[in-house]
Amino acid sequence: MANHRILVIDDSRVIRMRVRDMLPQGNFEVIEAQDGVEGMDAIRSQRPNLIMLDFLLPRMSGWEVFQEIQANPDLQNIPLVLMSGRKEEVTEKITEPFEYFEFIQKPFEQKELIEAIKASMVKARKPRRTPMTAPAAVPAAASPGGGGDVSAAEFQALQAQVTQLQGEVAQLKGQLGKMLAYIKQKLK
Repeated sequence: MANHRILVIDDSRVIRMRVRDMLPQGNFEVIEAQDGVEGMDAIRSQRPNLIMLDFLLPRMSGWEVFQEIQANPDLQNIPLVLMSGRKEEVTEKITEPFEYFEFIQKPFEQKELIEAIKASMVKARKPRRTPMTAPAAVPAAASPGGGGDVSAAEFQALQAQVTQLQGEVAQLKGQLGKMLAYIKQKLK
């Protein structure tokens, strides 16, 4: 029996077969889905050890599947390899560096596939910056801007980011001040 279950979600039969053929024999059971809806059903029912997800899919896009995976703490730790023929399609929605998943550009060779799988396994083990548990919601009046409920964890994460950004801005202002002083000195 196969040790690892890999789910390949791609509307191209050629890509699904290519991935199957590139994997080492005997170690992998490959599950195939040809659109995002089938893919989400397979993720829930089959619990794969790795997901290979095309970004452009019919019925439910790879972007929508990605968002569902990221929103579910039980699915977040499954190694994920996003695939696309054009990296720009992915970077329009998700900024680099890709911290919790790996990206591979189609078409790819076996060595690239194996490296992407290994990298996705490492990235999936990284602890998430914001806790994914949902403590009691902060009332709208207490949240910045007063619009909608925000979980306490999200609010704390945003506060930490603001504090970090304020520190970085102060540091940049200091560097800019030094550069201006240097330029003024050189112009004298």
